[in-house]
Amino acid sequence: MDNLKRIVIKVGTSSLTHETGKVNYRQMEHLVRVISDLKNQGYEVVLVSSGAISVGQNKLGLAERPKETRQKQATAAVGQCDLMYTYSKLFSEYSHCVGQILLTKDVIEDENRKTNAINTFNCLLETDAVPIVNENDTISTYEIEFGDNDHLSAIVSVLCKADLLVILTDTNGLYDSDPHQNPDAKLIERVDNITPELFGIAGGSGTRRGTGGMQSKLDAADFATKNGVDTVIMSGANPEKIYDLLDGQSVGTSFSKK
Repeated sequence: MDNLKRIVIKVGTSSLTHETGKVNYRQMEHLVRVISDLKNQGYEVVLVSSGAISVGQNKLGLAERPKETRQKQATAAVGQCDLMYTYSKLFSEYSHCVGQILLTKDVIEDENRKTNAINTFNCLLETDAVPIVNENDTISTYEIEFGDNDHLSAIVSVLCKADLLVILTDTNGLYDSDPHQNPDAKLIERVDNITPELFGIAGGSGTRRGTGGMQSKLDAADFATKNGVDTVIMSGANPEKIYDLLDGQSVGTSFSKK
């Protein structure tokens, strides 16, 4: 963890909301405080945040997560406004400003638009703002979707030439079996090579409030490390653990860059 400067932190819907689907303001404030303190220490931080659809679902009083594309798009439009308002308000309490970046896959695949996105990231970081990134669900269709924000966070870490990608989730990291079903499951603290066997361990999809599971996080770690970015998957329940990570302690599951 020596000579770290630029960090991408990804937080999922399950880490931002309660089981009721409503915003977990205490958890959001907790994360914002840690990121603000990291910035005060001199780190550059990019936040990739899920949650727009879940927040919009609650705002619109919908009983369940929408399934039709047009419903998802409308729900995300409402939720993204509320999500960014909350982030802006919380960060301003620590004297930091935020900038919103909404991406779709076609932006990354077009060299001119990709360059513009990179320039925006760099300019925001140079002016000491916190770029907050999400997929642009409002205009997304299958052809231009990243699929989930785990994969998006890996792409952002490479675009930004980050030194570290931290993926916050609702478990302590990657286990050798499902910790929800096996109380004796053991945390895998370090991974030097991501193998097909590891994907078998990772299992399937995530929670009913989010889209990604451990497999998508392993996919993200695979992409990031192959492109030179060290990656850590760790619990988002206690963001202060990021301090321990940066101090060189073993936290979650770390993946070495290639």
